[in-house]
Amino acid sequence: MNQKLFYSLVLIGLGALFFIPFLGGVRLFDWDEINFAECAREMIALGDYLHVHIDFKPFYEKPPLFFWLQSMMMNVFGINEFSARLPNAICGIITLVYLYHIGQKLHGHRFGLLWALAYMGSVLPHLYFRSGIIDPFFNLFIFASLVNVIFASWKRERLGGAMTVPKNEWTYILLGGTVLGLAILTKGPVAYLIVGLVLMTYWMLNRFRWFITPLQFVAFTAAASAGSLIWYGLDIYLHGPTLVREFLAYSIRLFSTPDAGHVGFPGYHIIILLVGCFPASIFGIRAFGSLFIERNYQREFRRWMLILFWIVLILFSIVQSKIVHYSSLCYFPLTYFAALTLLQLEERKIQFNNWLRAGLLVIGGIYVAVIAGLPFLARRMDIVKAAADQDAFTQGNLNAKIEWTGWEAMPGVWLLIVLVLALIWYNQREMARASVALFIGMAVFITLTLWFFIGRIEGISQDAAMRFFEQAKGQNVYVKTYGYHSYGPYFYTQKPPVTNPNYYNDEWLLRGRIDKDVLFIRHSSEQPTVLDSLPDVRKTGEENGFVFYRRKAK
Repeated sequence: MNQKLFYSLVLIGLGALFFIPFLGGVRLFDWDEINFAECAREMIALGDYLHVHIDFKPFYEKPPLFFWLQSMMMNVFGINEFSARLPNAICGIITLVYLYHIGQKLHGHRFGLLWALAYMGSVLPHLYFRSGIIDPFFNLFIFASLVNVIFASWKRERLGGAMTVPKNEWTYILLGGTVLGLAILTKGPVAYLIVGLVLMTYWMLNRFRWFITPLQFVAFTAAASAGSLIWYGLDIYLHGPTLVREFLAYSIRLFSTPDAGHVGFPGYHIIILLVGCFPASIFGIRAFGSLFIERNYQREFRRWMLILFWIVLILFSIVQSKIVHYSSLCYFPLTYFAALTLLQLEERKIQFNNWLRAGLLVIGGIYVAVIAGLPFLARRMDIVKAAADQDAFTQGNLNAKIEWTGWEAMPGVWLLIVLVLALIWYNQREMARASVALFIGMAVFITLTLWFFIGRIEGISQDAAMRFFEQAKGQNVYVKTYGYHSYGPYFYTQKPPVTNPNYYNDEWLLRGRIDKDVLFIRHSSEQPTVLDSLPDVRKTGEENGFVFYRRKAK
């Protein structure tokens, strides 16, 4: 068995081991996970795979590709959490193998393996492959598109040689455009904006010298547009310009205002990348400085990755809505920089200095302290409740009956052991052993943390509400949130298509002549609401910050 095939199979095995088991072990989380899974479920319920719906109304915020993948899994494995998350687990396996192959082309087998391990063994990149959100596929398509353009430019300029870029430059151009079209079908034209900004920045820094021909750029754009325009064009032909108008309005709102309360300070994504991409972020920072890179094409790829990193970081620092996954495309260049540092440490070209040591100790120490300390703090809920917001909803969440045994501190203890061993081996210049131990150990730490904590987090934050929705499954009732928004009433009641348009009229549900019972849920509050004042609405219960009501049909 050749080396490339062997490492590919190892990474497939590691990806399957870490990303697939227990995908359905906890409910989907509001908003994004349930939102996207519900879009896929409604495709199946309506038998309409051309359009995206939520609550059986047109949903203009996202294109359909990711929902096609989810609905495909749901048709095979059933409508459940496992099916909703499985596409990203598969994406994770593909990503690890792809990074290994690209890294092997650039710097050899060892670098490819380090790049894949850095991605798998860093916190947020790992977690996203165990989620049901859109971004893993979106980011992979954008990155693969950009890599193909880079390879096309190298073929044109005779960089890298036949081993690195064996295909014809037009093949890379058309393949890159096609993959970018998949990104557009996954999350929208922002994919083209990002790639376009990267290409334009490189062109400007290159003193306006063409790295691909204008004709090739037109062909790249045409290939990117072809697949997405088939879908967008068909929808416009059938239903007019509503889709484009609503999507543009949504995009402008995200850029100019903090959507859905997602607001943050300008340095938000810097902190997210530093802490969320630990430990790759610590090594990645070092690669922003001087490194000993021998070949021209290797230096050029580093330059491309620097441009990609800064374009994404600056763009989404400007955007007013601050959401963790907006900067997730930075994970590719950041883990690439980490792999560069790790390889140069192994080759003794740079030293494991005090800054690297301090970064691992400080950020790693925060993880150890938080994960090891939370179980003991949770057993002193009086302290937590005193420090938390004093509103009725938050206090009600914290009243959830969650069993904490103390064993939940084990992931923190494990990480402490991993960090100590890695630091010892780095100090002893056993770099290869230290790096593998650190990133495999981090992957195990993330898995252990999910096992011990995710169910308890769900129990505090949303379990009572989701059980309320699940109990309504199969009942001939309307289920409605009051005063807040959730996608739980759609997915977890397995809501059938709406047949009475009055359902969308809140006033009718509250006071009209309803044709079937209405179940309401709201957040706890200090003051009574309209639900408490209506004579035919009966309060049926209250649990963990949620209040439940029933209005009977007349």
